[in-house]
Amino acid sequence: MYANPVEAYSSVNKVTMSGREIEADVLTRAAVKLKDCQDNWDIDNRDEKLDAALKFNQRVWSIFQGELAREDNPLPGKLKLDLIRLSAFIDRRIFEVMSFPSSEKLTSIININRNIAAGLRNTAS
Repeated sequence: MYANPVEAYSSVNKVTMSGREIEADVLTRAAVKLKDCQDNWDIDNRDEKLDAALKFNQRVWSIFQGELAREDNPLPGKLKLDLIRLSAFIDRRIFEVMSFPSSEKLTSIININRNIAAGLRNTAS
């Protein structure tokens, strides 16, 4: 049994969501984590929160890279190539932010995550 109704809803929602909806949800959560860091850049535990947000984004994009590289991936070749290039940009930007933290550098990752999530939601309906 769930301790609160939000956990129950979240669990049911995950079971009933399509693959694209799940991907959109994960990208949105990744963007929210980065946006929270960006909006609260001067908090005392910023480095911890930023590290966690960047690592979460890195995991998300690593999973996408793995899926895009699969031979049985049904996406058109050009789209796969564009997404792989985009994921390489995300990787570089994440490492750049890890090495030289700056709130402004988060904007491109946030926007990319949000835009792809929006596109996935439009194709899932």
